[in-house]
Amino acid sequence: MPALANKTYFNYGGQGPLPGPSLAAISEAFATIQELGPFSDNVWPYVNRTVSALRERLAAWFGVDAARVAFTENVTSGCVLPLWGLPWQAGDELLVGDAEHYGVVAALEELARRHQLRITSLAVADLAGDVWPTAAAVGQRLEAALTPRTRLVVLSHLLWNTGQTMPIAAVAAQLANHPRHPWLLVDAAQSLGSLPVAEAAAAADIYACTGHKWCCGPEGLGAVALSERLLELSSPTLIGWRTLEHDGPGAGGYHRDARRFEVATSCTPLFAGLNRSLQLLEAEGNADQRLMAIRERSGQLWEGLQRLGGVDTLLEVPPPAGLVSFTMVGSTGEPMDPAVVVKRLGDRGTWLRTLESPRCVRACTHLVSTVGEVDRLLAQLCEG
Repeated sequence: MPALANKTYFNYGGQGPLPGPSLAAISEAFATIQELGPFSDNVWPYVNRTVSALRERLAAWFGVDAARVAFTENVTSGCVLPLWGLPWQAGDELLVGDAEHYGVVAALEELARRHQLRITSLAVADLAGDVWPTAAAVGQRLEAALTPRTRLVVLSHLLWNTGQTMPIAAVAAQLANHPRHPWLLVDAAQSLGSLPVAEAAAAADIYACTGHKWCCGPEGLGAVALSERLLELSSPTLIGWRTLEHDGPGAGGYHRDARRFEVATSCTPLFAGLNRSLQLLEAEGNADQRLMAIRERSGQLWEGLQRLGGVDTLLEVPPPAGLVSFTMVGSTGEPMDPAVVVKRLGDRGTWLRTLESPRCVRACTHLVSTVGEVDRLLAQLCEG
């Protein structure tokens, strides 16, 4: 990863550095397209093979048929495009976790405004303990929060702020017993590439991901796994030639599979780059083995933070994945500004990020994070 040559990097939850082989795959794809002719009969078999190869690989990661996978630009479009095509009725309720990303929340607020829907909140941001008690608490709180009007539940698989995981498959099973069987929308921005996702992706109605975070792929390309029942009920909301089953004048008719939510021209070399990044991750072991490696470094960081004076981690136990969020107080006992902490670390070549809700510092450890890098971060935090 060329980006790691001159820095210590803990921002995989924002954007993962692009590996050299993935960058090469993108460059080679651009060159191949130009050689074949960017809009010629010769280029389309290559384009179709490149797109199909990534669709099949992601379908295997998601544990679903390839017909349930649509490509998007990012997580937000993967959430919003299918969501806005569902048959809403005035008075329907959207039950939204209180740790969701503001980009998705803003889209839900606009959806509610246009269709006279009601947004209610599910408290999960305070769940700071072990995975199994957390899962039990989510189930209990969900049962108490559901009403006869609930039509949608929104939860992230891995909370982007606290680093806690949500029991997505169990939530889906619980919703199936509700009289209205609410749809389940999952923001999977932080899970693809860090957690095993097949069980959750197969259970959700909308499981939206991006390739540029934990997958360490190029920005500008994401994917969404959609349930069979959503594909039966949801109509396209942003329509282009890729939405249509047949090309040409008067062709009409949307794809019957997830491709109905694809719009128009995408950058084919990005598909080659993300496919290569996923191959590189697969070479490091299966999803459980990769998570174990991620947790070794996040656990090392969490344990080290417990030994530092004036530092409080948001989670009370070692993280279930690679997100470690924390706050700091100064020598006078006053809270330290996370932006100041991040700036000081950046001046030393170590990169984390700040979060606004809750206001804290977030570090992300990945497969390539080393013991020495975590030790360096802890030492720099000690120095102030």
